[in-house]
Amino acid sequence: MTDALKRLSEEGVAIWLDDLSRKRITSGNLAELIDQQHVVGVTTNPSIFQKAISHGDGYEQQLADLAARKVTVEEAIRMITTADVRDAADILRPVFEATAGQDGRVSIEVDPRLAHNTTATVAEAKQLAWLVDRPNTLIKIPATKAGLPAITEVIGKGISVNVTLIFSLARYREVMDAYLAGLEKAKAAGLDLSKIHSVASFFVSRVDSEIDKRLDALGTDEAKALKGKAALANARLAYEAFEEVFSSDRWAALDKAQANKQRPLWASTGVKDPAYKDTMYVVDLVAPGTVNTMPEATLDATADHGEITGNTIAGTYDQSRAEIAAVEKLGISYDDVVQVLEDEGVDKFEASWNDLLKSTEAELQRLAPSEG
Repeated sequence: MTDALKRLSEEGVAIWLDDLSRKRITSGNLAELIDQQHVVGVTTNPSIFQKAISHGDGYEQQLADLAARKVTVEEAIRMITTADVRDAADILRPVFEATAGQDGRVSIEVDPRLAHNTTATVAEAKQLAWLVDRPNTLIKIPATKAGLPAITEVIGKGISVNVTLIFSLARYREVMDAYLAGLEKAKAAGLDLSKIHSVASFFVSRVDSEIDKRLDALGTDEAKALKGKAALANARLAYEAFEEVFSSDRWAALDKAQANKQRPLWASTGVKDPAYKDTMYVVDLVAPGTVNTMPEATLDATADHGEITGNTIAGTYDQSRAEIAAVEKLGISYDDVVQVLEDEGVDKFEASWNDLLKSTEAELQRLAPSEG
Protein backbone atom coordinates (compact mmCIF):
# COMPACT_ATOMS: atom_id res chain seq x y z
CA MET A 1 0.00 0.00 0.00
CA THR A 2 2.76 2.50 0.76
CA ASP A 3 4.98 2.25 -2.31
CA ALA A 4 3.61 5.42 -3.95
CA LEU A 5 3.85 7.36 -0.70
CA LYS A 6 7.39 6.09 -0.15
CA ARG A 7 8.35 7.19 -3.66
CA LEU A 8 6.71 10.56 -3.07
CA SER A 9 8.80 11.02 0.10
CA GLU A 10 11.93 9.99 -1.78
CA GLU A 11 11.24 12.72 -4.35
CA GLY A 12 11.54 15.28 -1.54
CA VAL A 13 7.84 15.79 -0.85
CA ALA A 14 6.94 15.81 2.86
CA ILE A 15 3.55 14.13 3.37
CA TRP A 16 1.39 15.86 5.97
CA LEU A 17 -2.14 14.96 7.03
CA ASP A 18 -4.74 17.71 6.70
CA ASP A 19 -6.88 16.57 9.62
CA LEU A 20 -6.84 16.11 13.39
CA SER A 21 -9.28 14.91 16.03
CA ARG A 22 -8.96 13.52 19.53
CA LYS A 23 -10.21 10.15 18.32
CA ARG A 24 -7.42 10.05 15.72
CA ILE A 25 -4.91 10.66 18.54
CA THR A 26 -6.31 8.30 21.19
CA SER A 27 -7.12 5.40 18.83
CA GLY A 28 -3.51 5.20 17.68
CA ASN A 29 -4.55 6.10 14.11
CA LEU A 30 -2.18 9.07 13.86
CA ALA A 31 0.76 6.98 15.08
CA GLU A 32 -0.22 4.31 12.53
CA LEU A 33 -0.26 6.83 9.65
CA ILE A 34 3.21 8.03 10.67
CA ASP A 35 4.45 4.46 10.89
CA GLN A 36 2.83 3.04 7.74
CA GLN A 37 1.87 5.90 5.41
CA HIS A 38 4.97 8.12 5.61
CA VAL A 39 3.00 10.96 7.26
CA VAL A 40 5.48 13.42 8.79
CA GLY A 41 3.23 16.35 9.82
CA VAL A 42 -0.31 17.48 10.60
CA THR A 43 -2.24 20.61 9.66
CA THR A 44 -5.41 21.84 11.32
CA ASN A 45 -7.76 24.73 10.61
CA PRO A 46 -11.01 26.06 12.11
CA SER A 47 -13.12 23.85 9.79
CA ILE A 48 -11.24 20.69 10.88
CA PHE A 49 -11.71 21.47 14.58
CA GLN A 50 -15.36 22.41 14.10
CA LYS A 51 -16.00 19.02 12.47
CA ALA A 52 -14.02 17.08 15.12
CA ILE A 53 -15.52 18.76 18.18
CA SER A 54 -19.10 18.83 16.88
CA HIS A 55 -18.86 15.05 16.31
CA GLY A 56 -17.89 14.94 19.95
CA ASP A 57 -15.75 11.80 20.15
CA GLY A 58 -13.47 12.05 23.16
CA TYR A 59 -14.28 15.64 24.17
CA GLU A 60 -17.08 15.03 26.68
CA GLN A 61 -14.98 14.81 29.86
CA GLN A 62 -12.91 17.89 29.06
CA LEU A 63 -16.06 19.84 28.14
CA ALA A 64 -17.68 18.77 31.43
CA ASP A 65 -14.61 19.96 33.36
CA LEU A 66 -14.58 23.27 31.50
CA ALA A 67 -18.32 23.70 32.13
CA ALA A 68 -17.77 23.08 35.87
CA ARG A 69 -15.13 25.83 35.86
CA LYS A 70 -17.51 28.20 34.04
CA VAL A 71 -14.87 29.20 31.51
CA THR A 72 -15.81 31.36 28.52
CA VAL A 73 -16.54 29.58 25.26
CA GLU A 74 -13.42 31.16 23.68
CA GLU A 75 -11.24 29.81 26.47
CA ALA A 76 -12.89 26.39 26.21
CA ILE A 77 -12.11 26.17 22.49
CA ARG A 78 -8.49 27.13 23.04
CA MET A 79 -8.11 24.60 25.85
CA ILE A 80 -9.58 21.84 23.67
CA THR A 81 -7.73 22.64 20.43
CA THR A 82 -4.34 23.23 22.05
CA ALA A 83 -4.67 19.94 23.96
CA ASP A 84 -5.14 18.08 20.66
CA VAL A 85 -2.24 19.93 19.02
CA ARG A 86 0.03 19.27 22.02
CA ASP A 87 -0.77 15.53 21.98
CA ALA A 88 -0.27 15.30 18.21
CA ALA A 89 3.03 17.19 18.54
CA ASP A 90 4.20 14.65 21.15
CA ILE A 91 3.34 11.76 18.81
CA LEU A 92 5.28 13.46 16.00
CA ARG A 93 8.25 14.40 18.18
CA PRO A 94 10.49 11.52 16.99
CA VAL A 95 9.99 12.69 13.38
CA PHE A 96 10.84 16.25 14.46
CA GLU A 97 14.08 15.03 16.06
CA ALA A 98 14.99 12.80 13.10
CA THR A 99 14.51 15.61 10.54
CA ALA A 100 16.32 18.30 12.58
CA GLY A 101 13.07 20.19 13.06
CA GLN A 102 11.98 20.33 9.45
CA ASP A 103 9.06 17.90 9.77
CA GLY A 104 7.20 16.28 12.67
CA ARG A 105 5.19 19.50 12.96
CA VAL A 106 1.60 20.32 13.89
CA SER A 107 -0.05 23.56 12.76
CA ILE A 108 -2.64 25.56 14.70
CA GLU A 109 -4.40 28.63 13.37
CA VAL A 110 -4.84 32.04 14.95
CA ASP A 111 -8.48 33.02 15.50
CA PRO A 112 -9.71 33.73 11.92
CA ARG A 113 -11.69 36.75 13.16
CA LEU A 114 -8.30 38.49 13.59
CA ALA A 115 -7.30 38.04 9.93
CA HIS A 116 -7.38 41.78 9.23
CA ASN A 117 -5.79 42.91 12.51
CA THR A 118 -1.98 42.76 12.58
CA THR A 119 -1.47 43.55 16.29
CA ALA A 120 -4.08 41.04 17.46
CA THR A 121 -2.69 38.35 15.15
CA VAL A 122 0.82 38.78 16.61
CA ALA A 123 -0.57 38.67 20.17
CA GLU A 124 -2.59 35.54 19.41
CA ALA A 125 0.39 33.82 17.75
CA LYS A 126 2.54 34.43 20.83
CA GLN A 127 -0.26 33.19 23.10
CA LEU A 128 -0.76 29.99 21.05
CA ALA A 129 2.98 29.25 20.98
CA TRP A 130 3.03 29.65 24.77
CA LEU A 131 -0.14 27.58 25.31
CA VAL A 132 0.90 24.62 23.17
CA ASP A 133 4.49 24.88 24.42
CA ARG A 134 6.00 22.41 21.97
CA PRO A 135 8.99 23.18 19.73
CA ASN A 136 7.37 21.32 16.83
CA THR A 137 4.35 23.62 16.51
CA LEU A 138 3.69 25.94 13.58
CA ILE A 139 1.39 28.91 14.15
CA LYS A 140 -0.86 29.49 11.15
CA ILE A 141 -1.23 33.09 10.03
CA PRO A 142 -3.36 33.96 6.97
CA ALA A 143 -1.64 35.73 4.07
CA THR A 144 -3.95 38.75 4.17
CA LYS A 145 -2.52 42.27 3.84
CA ALA A 146 -2.67 42.57 7.65
CA GLY A 147 -1.14 39.11 8.00
CA LEU A 148 2.10 40.01 6.17
CA PRO A 149 3.61 42.34 8.82
CA ALA A 150 2.38 39.88 11.49
CA ILE A 151 4.42 37.11 9.80
CA THR A 152 7.56 39.27 9.91
CA GLU A 153 6.97 40.16 13.56
CA VAL A 154 6.26 36.57 14.70
CA ILE A 155 9.21 35.06 12.77
CA GLY A 156 11.36 37.88 14.20
CA LYS A 157 10.47 36.61 17.68
CA GLY A 158 11.69 33.11 16.80
CA ILE A 159 8.22 31.54 16.47
CA SER A 160 7.82 29.14 13.52
CA VAL A 161 4.94 29.94 11.16
CA ASN A 162 2.69 28.24 8.61
CA VAL A 163 1.45 31.01 6.32
CA THR A 164 -2.00 29.98 5.09
CA LEU A 165 -4.60 30.98 2.48
CA ILE A 166 -2.16 31.91 -0.29
CA PHE A 167 -3.80 31.97 -3.73
CA SER A 168 -1.92 34.52 -5.83
CA LEU A 169 1.63 34.57 -7.13
CA ALA A 170 2.05 38.25 -6.19
CA ARG A 171 0.90 37.58 -2.62
CA TYR A 172 3.17 34.54 -2.40
CA ARG A 173 6.17 36.74 -3.24
CA GLU A 174 5.06 39.14 -0.48
CA VAL A 175 4.87 36.18 1.92
CA MET A 176 8.43 35.10 1.11
CA ASP A 177 9.55 38.70 1.55
CA ALA A 178 7.80 38.87 4.95
CA TYR A 179 9.55 35.65 5.99
CA LEU A 180 13.00 36.91 4.97
CA ALA A 181 12.35 40.22 6.76
CA GLY A 182 11.40 38.23 9.88
CA LEU A 183 14.60 36.18 9.67
CA GLU A 184 16.62 39.39 9.33
CA LYS A 185 14.92 40.74 12.48
CA ALA A 186 15.61 37.48 14.33
CA LYS A 187 19.25 37.57 13.22
CA ALA A 188 19.63 41.18 14.42
CA ALA A 189 18.16 40.08 17.77
CA GLY A 190 20.79 37.35 18.06
CA LEU A 191 18.34 34.43 17.71
CA ASP A 192 19.38 31.02 16.37
CA LEU A 193 17.97 31.00 12.82
CA SER A 194 18.41 27.24 12.48
CA LYS A 195 15.54 26.80 14.98
CA ILE A 196 13.04 28.92 12.99
CA HIS A 197 10.97 27.12 10.35
CA SER A 198 8.17 28.11 8.03
CA VAL A 199 5.96 26.76 5.27
CA ALA A 200 3.86 28.79 2.82
CA SER A 201 0.49 27.11 2.22
CA PHE A 202 -0.42 27.66 -1.41
CA PHE A 203 -4.03 26.58 -2.03
CA VAL A 204 -4.62 24.48 -5.11
CA SER A 205 -8.05 22.91 -5.78
CA ARG A 206 -10.06 26.04 -4.96
CA VAL A 207 -8.37 27.84 -7.88
CA ASP A 208 -9.78 25.25 -10.30
CA SER A 209 -13.21 25.37 -8.62
CA GLU A 210 -13.48 29.14 -9.12
CA ILE A 211 -11.96 29.31 -12.62
CA ASP A 212 -13.83 26.21 -13.86
CA LYS A 213 -17.11 27.80 -12.72
CA ARG A 214 -16.30 30.86 -14.84
CA LEU A 215 -15.19 28.70 -17.79
CA ASP A 216 -18.48 26.75 -17.58
CA ALA A 217 -20.40 30.03 -17.65
CA LEU A 218 -18.66 30.89 -20.94
CA GLY A 219 -19.57 27.45 -22.27
CA THR A 220 -17.39 27.52 -25.40
CA ASP A 221 -15.21 24.62 -26.53
CA GLU A 222 -12.16 26.82 -25.97
CA ALA A 223 -13.27 27.48 -22.39
CA LYS A 224 -14.03 23.81 -21.69
CA ALA A 225 -10.57 22.80 -22.95
CA LEU A 226 -8.97 24.91 -20.20
CA LYS A 227 -10.87 23.32 -17.32
CA GLY A 228 -8.70 21.74 -14.61
CA LYS A 229 -5.50 23.40 -15.78
CA ALA A 230 -5.25 26.72 -13.90
CA ALA A 231 -4.64 25.38 -10.38
CA LEU A 232 -1.66 23.23 -11.35
CA ALA A 233 -0.26 26.04 -13.52
CA ASN A 234 -0.61 28.52 -10.64
CA ALA A 235 1.10 26.18 -8.14
CA ARG A 236 3.91 25.35 -10.56
CA LEU A 237 4.61 29.05 -11.11
CA ALA A 238 4.67 29.45 -7.32
CA TYR A 239 7.46 26.87 -7.23
CA GLU A 240 9.32 28.88 -9.87
CA ALA A 241 9.04 31.96 -7.59
CA PHE A 242 10.29 29.84 -4.65
CA GLU A 243 13.36 28.73 -6.62
CA GLU A 244 14.08 32.31 -7.61
CA VAL A 245 13.76 33.87 -4.14
CA PHE A 246 15.71 31.13 -2.39
CA SER A 247 18.64 31.43 -4.77
CA SER A 248 18.90 35.24 -4.37
CA ASP A 249 21.76 37.19 -2.75
CA ARG A 250 19.41 38.22 0.04
CA TRP A 251 18.76 34.57 0.83
CA ALA A 252 22.46 33.67 0.58
CA ALA A 253 23.26 35.98 3.52
CA LEU A 254 20.59 34.26 5.67
CA ASP A 255 21.61 30.83 4.45
CA LYS A 256 25.13 31.53 5.79
CA ALA A 257 23.51 32.20 9.18
CA GLN A 258 21.94 28.68 9.10
CA ALA A 259 18.42 29.88 8.19
CA ASN A 260 15.88 27.40 6.79
CA LYS A 261 14.11 27.86 3.47
CA GLN A 262 10.38 28.49 3.73
CA ARG A 263 9.01 25.44 1.93
CA PRO A 264 5.99 25.71 -0.39
CA LEU A 265 3.14 23.60 0.99
CA TRP A 266 0.40 22.43 -1.38
CA ALA A 267 -2.88 22.82 0.52
CA SER A 268 -6.47 22.10 -0.52
CA THR A 269 -5.25 19.05 -2.45
CA GLY A 270 -8.48 17.05 -2.31
CA VAL A 271 -10.11 17.09 -5.76
CA LYS A 272 -13.44 18.96 -5.77
CA ASP A 273 -14.56 17.86 -9.27
CA PRO A 274 -15.21 14.09 -9.51
CA ALA A 275 -14.36 14.28 -13.23
CA TYR A 276 -10.70 14.80 -12.29
CA LYS A 277 -8.17 12.18 -11.26
CA ASP A 278 -8.39 12.04 -7.44
CA THR A 279 -4.60 12.23 -7.06
CA MET A 280 -3.91 15.05 -9.57
CA TYR A 281 -2.97 17.67 -6.98
CA VAL A 282 -0.39 15.25 -5.57
CA VAL A 283 1.16 13.44 -8.52
CA ASP A 284 1.32 16.56 -10.74
CA LEU A 285 2.98 18.71 -8.06
CA VAL A 286 6.05 16.63 -7.21
CA ALA A 287 9.24 18.61 -6.61
CA PRO A 288 11.98 18.56 -3.97
CA GLY A 289 11.62 20.74 -0.89
CA THR A 290 7.81 20.82 -0.93
CA VAL A 291 5.10 19.68 1.47
CA ASN A 292 1.75 18.21 0.42
CA THR A 293 -0.92 18.25 3.13
CA MET A 294 -3.66 15.80 2.22
CA PRO A 295 -7.08 14.92 3.59
CA GLU A 296 -7.16 11.21 4.43
CA ALA A 297 -9.15 10.30 1.29
CA THR A 298 -6.41 11.81 -0.91
CA LEU A 299 -3.70 10.12 1.14
CA ASP A 300 -5.46 6.75 0.69
CA ALA A 301 -6.01 7.35 -3.04
CA THR A 302 -2.32 8.21 -3.53
CA ALA A 303 -1.25 5.11 -1.58
CA ASP A 304 -3.62 2.95 -3.60
CA HIS A 305 -3.09 4.15 -7.18
CA GLY A 306 -0.93 7.30 -7.22
CA GLU A 307 1.64 7.21 -10.02
CA ILE A 308 4.79 8.96 -8.88
CA THR A 309 6.97 9.52 -11.95
CA GLY A 310 9.60 11.88 -10.54
CA ASN A 311 9.62 15.68 -10.64
CA THR A 312 6.41 16.89 -12.37
CA ILE A 313 7.08 20.63 -11.92
CA ALA A 314 10.49 21.01 -13.63
CA GLY A 315 10.15 22.20 -17.21
CA THR A 316 6.49 23.24 -16.92
CA TYR A 317 6.86 27.01 -16.41
CA ASP A 318 6.32 28.21 -20.00
CA GLN A 319 3.30 25.93 -20.43
CA SER A 320 1.91 27.08 -17.09
CA ARG A 321 2.25 30.75 -18.06
CA ALA A 322 0.51 29.99 -21.37
CA GLU A 323 -2.42 28.30 -19.56
CA ILE A 324 -2.96 31.24 -17.18
CA ALA A 325 -2.71 33.65 -20.14
CA ALA A 326 -5.28 31.60 -22.10
CA VAL A 327 -7.74 31.86 -19.20
CA GLU A 328 -7.21 35.62 -19.00
CA LYS A 329 -7.65 35.95 -22.77
CA LEU A 330 -11.20 34.63 -22.34
CA GLY A 331 -11.96 37.59 -20.05
CA ILE A 332 -11.45 35.77 -16.73
CA SER A 333 -9.37 38.05 -14.51
CA TYR A 334 -6.68 36.19 -12.55
CA ASP A 335 -6.44 39.07 -10.06
CA ASP A 336 -10.18 38.97 -9.46
CA VAL A 337 -10.21 35.17 -9.01
CA VAL A 338 -7.43 35.15 -6.41
CA GLN A 339 -8.95 38.05 -4.45
CA VAL A 340 -12.36 36.35 -4.39
CA LEU A 341 -10.68 33.15 -3.15
CA GLU A 342 -8.76 34.95 -0.39
CA ASP A 343 -11.91 36.75 0.82
CA GLU A 344 -13.92 33.51 0.69
CA GLY A 345 -11.16 31.59 2.48
CA VAL A 346 -11.13 34.02 5.41
CA ASP A 347 -14.96 34.06 5.49
CA LYS A 348 -15.19 30.25 5.45
CA PHE A 349 -12.75 29.85 8.35
CA GLU A 350 -14.56 32.58 10.28
CA ALA A 351 -17.92 30.87 9.66
CA SER A 352 -16.45 27.54 10.87
CA TRP A 353 -15.08 29.29 13.95
CA ASN A 354 -18.48 30.85 14.68
CA ASP A 355 -20.15 27.43 14.26
CA LEU A 356 -17.56 26.00 16.65
CA LEU A 357 -18.32 28.76 19.18
CA LYS A 358 -22.06 28.00 18.96
CA SER A 359 -21.78 24.22 19.22
CA THR A 360 -19.22 24.42 22.07
CA GLU A 361 -21.37 26.92 23.95
CA ALA A 362 -24.36 24.57 23.64
CA GLU A 363 -22.27 21.68 24.99
CA LEU A 364 -20.97 23.78 27.92
CA GLN A 365 -24.57 24.73 28.82
CA ARG A 366 -25.75 21.13 28.52
CA LEU A 367 -22.95 19.86 30.76
CA ALA A 368 -23.04 22.70 33.30
CA PRO A 369 -23.58 21.29 36.81
CA SER A 370 -26.84 22.34 38.42
CA GLU A 371 -26.37 24.99 41.11
CA GLY A 372 -26.38 23.92 44.73
